[in-house]
Amino acid sequence: MTISYNWLCDYLPDNLKVKPTPEQLSRMLTSVGLEVEGMTKYESIKGLLEGLVVGEVLTCEPHPNADKLKVTRVNIGGPETLQIVCGASNVAVGQKVVVATPGSTLHPETGPPFSIKATKIRSVESEGMLCAEDEIGLGKNHAGILVLAQNLRPGSPVADYLKPYSDHIYEIGLTPNHMDAMSHIGVARDICAYLSQQDKKEFRVKWPVLPHFTTDNRNPPIAVHIENRKACGRYSGVSIKGLSIQDSPQWMQNRLRSIGVRPINNVVDITNFVLHEMGQPLHAYDSSRIKGNQIIAKNLPAGTSFITLDGKERKLDAEDLMICDAEAPLCIAGVFGGLNSGITSSSSGLFLESAWFNPTGIRRTSFRHGLRTDAATHFEKGMDISGTVAALKRAAALIREYAGGQIDTDITDVYPEPYPRDQILLKYHYLKKLSGKNYHSEAVKNILLSLGFDILREGMDDLLVAAPHHKPDIQLPADVVEEIMRIDGYDNIEIPVSITISPSVETDRDGTALREKIAGYLTGSGFSEIFTNSITNSAYFSAAELDTAVHMINSLSAELNIMRPSLLETGLESIAWNINRKNNALRFFEVGKSYHTHQAGNYQEINHCCLYLTGSLQPDSWKGKSAAADFFYLKGICENILKLVNIQGTADLMSHPKLSAGMEMIYGKYTLLQAGLVNNSLLARFDIRQPVYYADLNWDNLVLLSSQKPVLFTELPRQVPVSRDLALVVEKSLPFESVKKTLQGIGLEKLQQVQLFDIFESGKLGTDKKSLAVSFTFLDPEKTLTDKEIDGMMSRIMKAAEEELKAEIRK
Repeated sequence: MTISYNWLCDYLPDNLKVKPTPEQLSRMLTSVGLEVEGMTKYESIKGLLEGLVVGEVLTCEPHPNADKLKVTRVNIGGPETLQIVCGASNVAVGQKVVVATPGSTLHPETGPPFSIKATKIRSVESEGMLCAEDEIGLGKNHAGILVLAQNLRPGSPVADYLKPYSDHIYEIGLTPNHMDAMSHIGVARDICAYLSQQDKKEFRVKWPVLPHFTTDNRNPPIAVHIENRKACGRYSGVSIKGLSIQDSPQWMQNRLRSIGVRPINNVVDITNFVLHEMGQPLHAYDSSRIKGNQIIAKNLPAGTSFITLDGKERKLDAEDLMICDAEAPLCIAGVFGGLNSGITSSSSGLFLESAWFNPTGIRRTSFRHGLRTDAATHFEKGMDISGTVAALKRAAALIREYAGGQIDTDITDVYPEPYPRDQILLKYHYLKKLSGKNYHSEAVKNILLSLGFDILREGMDDLLVAAPHHKPDIQLPADVVEEIMRIDGYDNIEIPVSITISPSVETDRDGTALREKIAGYLTGSGFSEIFTNSITNSAYFSAAELDTAVHMINSLSAELNIMRPSLLETGLESIAWNINRKNNALRFFEVGKSYHTHQAGNYQEINHCCLYLTGSLQPDSWKGKSAAADFFYLKGICENILKLVNIQGTADLMSHPKLSAGMEMIYGKYTLLQAGLVNNSLLARFDIRQPVYYADLNWDNLVLLSSQKPVLFTELPRQVPVSRDLALVVEKSLPFESVKKTLQGIGLEKLQQVQLFDIFESGKLGTDKKSLAVSFTFLDPEKTLTDKEIDGMMSRIMKAAEEELKAEIRK
């Protein structure tokens, strides 16, 4: 929320002894919970024309050493005149001009500021500069120097004539429950309440002076009908004739520009001004375009076409509330106007709308059509339903004053079911329990009254209050406590000398410890942890995945509309982002959740630990080029992770719709992980042109199994292990994992390890054959193995290889 210091001060009371400085006001705002995230100085003209004075050109002679330069003598109101060399073609004797004297700083329209110094130009002394429009930040014109009015006094500051506007602008980090602070008067209300509490003196908001509202004519008003009373709780309007559409007054333009709103014309600017002054969105219709002399708030059939103010055709949803006349829709209520109903430069009459629309409906419509307007932002947070008529009167009075309009009808105010004010019972012991502070009952009442609450009943130990309509979030006693603490000042919360706590019991100790352990291993292996958005784009996923996906009801945008059913796609987004910035060698891991739904309506969250691998494993060096990442490196990382949790999984080939050359590892009935090379078709969707390897570890299964298989420590064996090598000629299609599983399964207790260390392929071995060089490691922890024992075990291995694997032993 953007707030102007000057604008805010307009509503602070006159009985303040001293107006707070911008810095003091910033501290007050933060103290009452309206945290100031930034304060910047605003200048309508950069530098505010400081140091520039009015000069009168007394003489103008050609430069002796340059055809296009002139030497002028300029009076700036002092005893001495200045000699200034000027290159402008329009400089002439008698002109009143802008003079930058030595030592002053110019802030041009484009480029950095620069200082003026006395200097020589083509051997002629120049004691300043005659300025063009663009050189002092007034515009882009550089055709010649800026010529001022003849009645100006030489030596007077140029700022006194051009009157640049300056202000201080606050960026407030507004929490969703403070819609009452989405206007300057709302913020002023909090400041006055704070000052009343701190100074023990009543301060009230200085509301803008509204003349007695009278109509200039008594013509029949435009009839208003509300068909959907839930979506439109109140609708007020008034007709104004005889308009003159022109620029708004300069003071109003300054106010709007200072908070980032572009002035358009007097009518539009007045509606924007009242929005930011009082917090009530308004909408102006060209009354000549309203058919049937009636306004209807209703819903239209789904698929109805409507062209909005930006010229785009939009298909309406059945839930969209529309403002219509007797024949057609005019406006998407509270969100955006229509192309053919708005105010133009030729408009002479308008119908001004001030309404209350249901916040939920406005938010859904706004996001559905991608229209994030100021009006929608205000309406969706909940508006003050009691303030529609007051805002209408304020805007009508300004339009009559600055657009020459005549109020043509009485105000129409349709309020079918007046909203009751929420009543809350606040107990003083509850206030002390939540705030940790003893508040005097009079202080509590004064704070609440200053915020607009009504005291309905006072008891010995409680207080029954009615919340004002401008605070629709106040529904519980805790909400009232927050208001009291805010206005008392968060800086005044007492800090106790001791704190009583109850020790918490860690519910996921095993999972947390395992995560730290695996994360430590992966980071030590060169991986970087990433955190991707759990909300992603449904366009990434197949129809089958979307059937069981969790869809967002109120999505933040069209591209973020689903809870991710897989972590692969969000990881690929991160990889693509890095590759596009020339960071091609990537090793990522992420621990996160995927989200699913079932036909019974139940939701499921599955925890994963995912690895992403692409590019080179190491940077190239003088020793040689680095090897590229491949599937076997990823497989080794996965096996080491399983070793960390003391799980010996069994690997097998698998088919996966998003992976080629896929592998899965299982342990009993539990799937431990799936890994493989990401399909090119999926990589192409992210514009990734290099291989990406991916592993998805089922985190829930890892945590469960690791808790059942504690890590046991044993002393190092006293005996020396013995290794023997064997070359096996097998079918080329036979994976080593099958060889390993077969040979480990023959029941040799002393066989500690089976390791592949070479693969040889040649036509000499036979068609579709390959040779596997395998190392076998044996160990008996009790004694040294003899050659006879080792030979016996090797014989059993060779027999199993020949019979079960159909392998040929190379001699």
